[in-house]
Amino acid sequence: MGSTQLSSARWRILALLFFGTTLTYLDRVFLSNLWPTLRDSMHFNAGDYGNLTGAFALAYTVGYLVAGKFVDRFGSKIGYLVTIAWWAAASALVGLPLLSATLAGLLVWRGLLGFGEAGNFPAAIKSVAEWYPKQDRAFATSVFNSGSNVAAMFGPALAGVLALTWGWRGAFYLDGALGLVWVVLWLTLYRNPPIQPEDEGVITAKIGWIGALKYPEAWGFVIGKFLTDGVWWFYLFWLPPYLYDVRHFNLKEVGWAMPVLYSAASVGSLIGGAIPSYLGRHGWDMRKARPTAMAICALCMPIAATAVGVKNPVLMIALICFGLGGHQGWSANIFSTTSDAFPKGAVGSVTAIGGFAGGLGGILFSAKLPGFIIGHFGTYVPMFVMMGSLHLIALLVMSQLSWRKRRPVAAPA
Repeated sequence: MGSTQLSSARWRILALLFFGTTLTYLDRVFLSNLWPTLRDSMHFNAGDYGNLTGAFALAYTVGYLVAGKFVDRFGSKIGYLVTIAWWAAASALVGLPLLSATLAGLLVWRGLLGFGEAGNFPAAIKSVAEWYPKQDRAFATSVFNSGSNVAAMFGPALAGVLALTWGWRGAFYLDGALGLVWVVLWLTLYRNPPIQPEDEGVITAKIGWIGALKYPEAWGFVIGKFLTDGVWWFYLFWLPPYLYDVRHFNLKEVGWAMPVLYSAASVGSLIGGAIPSYLGRHGWDMRKARPTAMAICALCMPIAATAVGVKNPVLMIALICFGLGGHQGWSANIFSTTSDAFPKGAVGSVTAIGGFAGGLGGILFSAKLPGFIIGHFGTYVPMFVMMGSLHLIALLVMSQLSWRKRRPVAAPA
């Protein structure tokens, strides 16, 4: 494959990864924004909403482990195809009255939806590892990961239009239908990546799902995800209530604030992902370029924490932009640490273990702790301070586990 053809194929694959990520995040946006309509039509309460989000989160967290092993076993082409096909079917079935006429039915299908959606990142990260050189993987990851921000920016308006046109069920029908369109495009456009030698410096021993945990690089990724994924979840779930209840924003003010915040997240993701590419092209080794980029992103987080003490609303939003952008830049790079250290055949499994840990961290740092602290003490200050600190703690841990001089790994007998 010539260089021009290879470049074109890479962008085609990346566009499909972006499309897939956007679709899988739309179902989260649809549920939260269509909840008032769904609640009124099915006579649900706040506890029911908590159960629905919990069923999704639990299945998503467990599904990460299964999906990662599946993707490594069957490859990114089959793995991603099955992932999105499963997710698209579950999304459509969420809206089917025969299967979701009760809370129990919705719980089942939201759980199956989350289980299928868990395969998106293991499959996408593995695809990036197969198609892109090490120095460009964080940027490629930042591009497809920005699909989550696009879904957050445009999903609410789309949900509103669909609810008025077809009712809340129509939104999930459309999401499922678009998923099937993606499946057709993937089958039509995907080609196997060119055969290339493993990256210099990766672990070369054959490893399994559990065997990966013998290596400090895997533990660096796992602990990093556990400590930092919850920060994104905290901003996603608790920022709107904070703006309404503490800052007394109205709907119009939230309407301009949220697009600004998620636009900043996309910009931060692209910049954070571009830093290693820039440094790599100027002679930096990835074992130096990667932590440098992540350190820059981590230093954005304390800046965002100061927003809780700022009175001016515009400045407050501007400061929080550092947090969302910094986290997304960090996310693009931490995902790439798996393919920096492990062979492509193990990337899906290692990513899955980290995703599982990130899910547990998300439950702790974005649900349990905020619920207790805000509920009992009525203040967001401790949580903002914590969210400003976790990336720096993760960086310190990863500096000892992920980027220290690696000892030679002997192949198994």
